[in-house]
Amino acid sequence: MTKEIREIITAYHKACREGRRTALATVVHVDGSSYRMPGARMLVEDNGQITGAISGGCLEGDALRKALQAITLNQNRLVTYNTVDEDDIEFGVQLGCNGIVHILFEPLDTNGQSNILASLEKYCEARTPAVLVTLFSLKGPFSEHPGTCLVMNDAGMERKVGDADFGELVYDDACKVLRAEASLLKHYDAYGMSAFFELLLPPVSLLVIGAGNDVMPLVSLAGIMGWEVTIADGRKTHANAGRFPKAHRIVVAKAQDVAAQVAVDERTAIVLMTHNYNYDLEVMKSLLHIDSGYLGVLGPRRRLERIFTDLDDMGIAVTDRQRKLVHGPVGLDIGAETPDEIALSIISEIKAVFANRAGGYLRHRDGAIHSRPAQATVNAAAALRKVG
Repeated sequence: MTKEIREIITAYHKACREGRRTALATVVHVDGSSYRMPGARMLVEDNGQITGAISGGCLEGDALRKALQAITLNQNRLVTYNTVDEDDIEFGVQLGCNGIVHILFEPLDTNGQSNILASLEKYCEARTPAVLVTLFSLKGPFSEHPGTCLVMNDAGMERKVGDADFGELVYDDACKVLRAEASLLKHYDAYGMSAFFELLLPPVSLLVIGAGNDVMPLVSLAGIMGWEVTIADGRKTHANAGRFPKAHRIVVAKAQDVAAQVAVDERTAIVLMTHNYNYDLEVMKSLLHIDSGYLGVLGPRRRLERIFTDLDDMGIAVTDRQRKLVHGPVGLDIGAETPDEIALSIISEIKAVFANRAGGYLRHRDGAIHSRPAQATVNAAAALRKVG
């Protein structure tokens, strides 16, 4: 789950403990250009406190008023902001983003048990993809807007859509989104509803092999990103909570024992930066055969080639595929020299790899900057055949 969602859940619990009412604002659909894409969320408390963001700051003021109205009326409400027309007087802001943004406002149950945030929290602990489904109608602000009604992963789901036939359609499509690992906006004409299926991926898990001083800024930046950080090193004097207070886990182990003591999955980025060649070589023996999402090695290319050569001499075959998957020298080419700059370079490359981006200049990018959910429409006849 994103750092933003975790912060919203934390703020929601705090508001509940202090007896404040809350509403969740979610960007569910965007036509054209917008600062934030579908899935952006903001928690609004009845005292005006805001957690999260649905724009670059230009919508938050009016959205706060709309959220407070939703809390007062205890009713879901869809609000459309047309940012194409700078003279639009409907909400009195000049955004110039050239887009139409649809935001759903949902008052939340203060008992903390019967709303989507309570359900979603259970999925934050599991390192497995999940799908969050939000239902709304584009037919008008006073139409029925069921809201965020379902969250599911491979292990099951929480909460269900009220209508049984419609619920079957939504559930089947949520399963497809989970398998395809891609968000989707789908319009169900037969029911006058649209559904935003948001794919939620686990946060990046950063495993840093090494605990030198140059690792500190890397861990700090990873913390800002909301990543889960594990430090592994053979030196107790270096690998400790005093030096790395933001690390989620610290492993002190010999190089040959590191792999057995850490958890690695497809959302894990591994970075070797011990400055100890023999330690790196020993760790690489086991890490090369682990399916992680990223493996970076600090140092010049010739150092990495020496590691590959030494592994071959040990009888450990390094395939062409494994060679291509290793990022060495680690990081993007941004002219980094200092430890802080190198950390930024590494974090940027990891982000680009997991986002399947090249990491180039945005001005050279063709098409939209942000990834957008695919769209599909189910007409009345198709829906009736499905449930009939």
